[in-house]
Amino acid sequence: MAKKYTHHFTVFVFIFRQPPPIYKLVPNFRTEVLSLVKAYIKGIEYYCPQQIESNPANDKLTEKIGILTRHIAKDNELASDLAYMAAEKLFNTKICEKEDIDFLLYCTQSPDHFLPTTACLLQNRLNLPTTCGAFDYNLGCSGYVYGLSIAKGLIESGAAKNILLITADTYSKYIHPLDRSVKVLFGDAATATLVSSTDSEEDLIGPFDFGTDGRGADNLIVPAGAFKEPISSVNLEETQDAFGNVRMRKNLYMNGPEVFNFTLKEVPRSIQNLLEKSNKTKDDYDLFIFHQANKYMLEHLRKKLSIDEQKFSVCIENFGNTVSSTIPIALKHELIQGRVKNSSLLMLVGFGVGYSWASCNVVWKSNT
Repeated sequence: MAKKYTHHFTVFVFIFRQPPPIYKLVPNFRTEVLSLVKAYIKGIEYYCPQQIESNPANDKLTEKIGILTRHIAKDNELASDLAYMAAEKLFNTKICEKEDIDFLLYCTQSPDHFLPTTACLLQNRLNLPTTCGAFDYNLGCSGYVYGLSIAKGLIESGAAKNILLITADTYSKYIHPLDRSVKVLFGDAATATLVSSTDSEEDLIGPFDFGTDGRGADNLIVPAGAFKEPISSVNLEETQDAFGNVRMRKNLYMNGPEVFNFTLKEVPRSIQNLLEKSNKTKDDYDLFIFHQANKYMLEHLRKKLSIDEQKFSVCIENFGNTVSSTIPIALKHELIQGRVKNSSLLMLVGFGVGYSWASCNVVWKSNT
């Protein structure tokens, strides 16, 4: 009888697995790599409306505030129009291609609409990629420093590489033409800043110090026009204060003395906090660029803080208070004048409506 043979086969299955990512093999790899990626200001441009208003010559108030002329938007000229022009001016320098922008930050208190966010309209108008993140944030005089902090966070977390930070406001549209208390102070403008990533062992933006005190909100406010107080016949009535200034509830109101007192109280504290966080003294800085509220306030701050006049930026004479745009305009002006050079250490300080304030360090990194 023939034997029946049974063949047994053993099958070996080899499973090839993809090796784990390097950041799992090397302790703290991701943290260490990201820590070398730093945000820095790559370029700044600004745009002002062509229409210019002059403050009264040989006038005590004009001399006190140090503002001779202001740029004022036309009736049909929006803050977003100024923003667009500032951004195009930046792109025309060939510092960056539009397709390289992966985030748009728009600081304004003069939006086109309640909704949608104006940043979306600017993304489309500027022809930025649809992969670009974009949002508005509503801040005034502290807005630029806040914007730098947001840009720094996005870049150093790896979420973005090139951020277009735009500031733009048309406060003139909030001001009653017969309210001299604010009319002579405010101008309209927009700025565009490119914040990009670079490899660096040191921080080029930051640290930061922030502060908020909403108890002062009513001291710099447009009371009517939003949901809390919609426009009605009641708030369209004109009133006149003891100094002859005329305004309606839909107009900008500022309690100058209270804003001044707040500034002298909180700004020095913020600067001291920043010095402690930075482990620096005022002597370590090459230039101080504060929010350009008016010459009178800036001089009081400079003297109270004992800052050398040669290290203190004043750039307000032909612009006025342009709200969130004052710091980047002053910074661009100082770059043109040659007072900001490669590796210059700057202190930026914003303060005002809110009350809101913020300060930070910037190390200037030249692109050449």
